[in-house]
Amino acid sequence: MSHPLGRPPAPSPGRPPTPSPGRPLGRRQLLRASAGAAALAGLAATGVAPARAATGTAAQRTPDLPPVPGMLGDRRANEVWYQLDEVALYRASPELLAAYRDIGLHVGGSIESGFRTVWQEMSKSPEYPGNFRTFMAPIEGPLRVVSRIQLDVFDSLYRPYDPRLVAAFAYFGQGVLYDPRRENVRSPVHTMDTPPGRAPVGYHTWHAYMRAMMLLGIDRPRWAAFAPLNAYAWALQSVAKPSTQSPSPPLPRETVVRFAATWLPRGPRRLDADFQSFPYPRGIG
Repeated sequence: MSHPLGRPPAPSPGRPPTPSPGRPLGRRQLLRASAGAAALAGLAATGVAPARAATGTAAQRTPDLPPVPGMLGDRRANEVWYQLDEVALYRASPELLAAYRDIGLHVGGSIESGFRTVWQEMSKSPEYPGNFRTFMAPIEGPLRVVSRIQLDVFDSLYRPYDPRLVAAFAYFGQGVLYDPRRENVRSPVHTMDTPPGRAPVGYHTWHAYMRAMMLLGIDRPRWAAFAPLNAYAWALQSVAKPSTQSPSPPLPRETVVRFAATWLPRGPRRLDADFQSFPYPRGIG
């Protein structure tokens, strides 16, 4: 799995509580749901039992999704990250490629490092977040395209504000999802790309995009809910340091639950401060 924006070819110089449709979970409700869901991330419910983490076990059956021989880990979580890669990278639409091009030109040529660098510099200024909002305003249209396409993927497999997304991000951060459909393309493990000898920086990039969308009023409640999930996965991956080629052992349940309680209640401004730490969260990695 690459960064959710993909890397298009150089076009750019207990039962958890159910939220009401279109309304985010409250913090207490989210924390209660997250603790239960995240606890599963360190157990056999991930589809990768701790004692068999090296080889994994088959993905559990999911009635509305066809089985994939050789897949390991949660079937639905595998699918959402697979589909995000499909629409953002391997089969990006002309509309999305045009949005990437416009974004890249605005931030200096790179939709990843350029965008991330702009946010990192502006977020240190006393004028933040106003300066960042003003700078991003000219590309509101392309950012709306990115937002719609990414949210459509999540909404095709999860309800908006679905508590199960906590586990999907926990699995992603730990690197326990193995998808054989990617064996001959790139990385068969759905986790943030980590080039050899480097740390994952895609979480910082995605946070920068989320903040731009929030500040411009682009699906703001949705991205405000996704921002702590992204940070939670970042923290887990910073500890797990998973392989991108083979499924990794899940982290201890206690770690996964503790991180859920620590990271998921955080709001956007607190996360802005957290992502000033690079490449890992303070005190981790």
